[in-house]
Amino acid sequence: MNGHKHCACRDAIVPPSRRFFLAGLAVAAISPAVAHAQAGGPASSEDVRFMRMALDEARQGDFPFGAVIVRDGSVIARGRNLGRTTDDPTAHGEMVAIRRCLADHGSAALRGTTLYTSGEPCAMCMGAILWCHVGRLVFAASIAQLATKIDQIMLSSADHAAKAPFAPISITGGVLADEAVALFVK
Repeated sequence: MNGHKHCACRDAIVPPSRRFFLAGLAVAAISPAVAHAQAGGPASSEDVRFMRMALDEARQGDFPFGAVIVRDGSVIARGRNLGRTTDDPTAHGEMVAIRRCLADHGSAALRGTTLYTSGEPCAMCMGAILWCHVGRLVFAASIAQLATKIDQIMLSSADHAAKAPFAPISITGGVLADEAVALFVK
């Protein structure tokens, strides 16, 4: 998404970047929000199974973000980041999955679903998730973790949800987070 991934100096030993420092500050600042994001409860074996599917989507994307939308134990839509492929900066994994769900099932099908995503949704994706009335969000790597690897808008999903009382959502974070973060080391 930001082109920094292909830096010729990535293997050089350098002092911590400003991004890394700021991400550390952000972690400290949003720690209460991260605790709130865990309000969805601990991950179940079903959460791990569906997160593995989201991670598989991420591996196939043009940037390592993937998502699956689940209703009643069945995947009803999948998406992977296609922003580079389609020259569409809105083609994040969650947005692609939402658009596919809308095309195949209509907007009513999204209400109350669970969306699994390899990375905590950005501001755009979280806004769409809330507007679609997804009932539960499960993410792997947090915004703070991702910010150590790529540019991020430092707003947590919990912060977004707190500002949208019209769209109650349960949020569980950190499911297979290490596997998701590892996708950025290539």
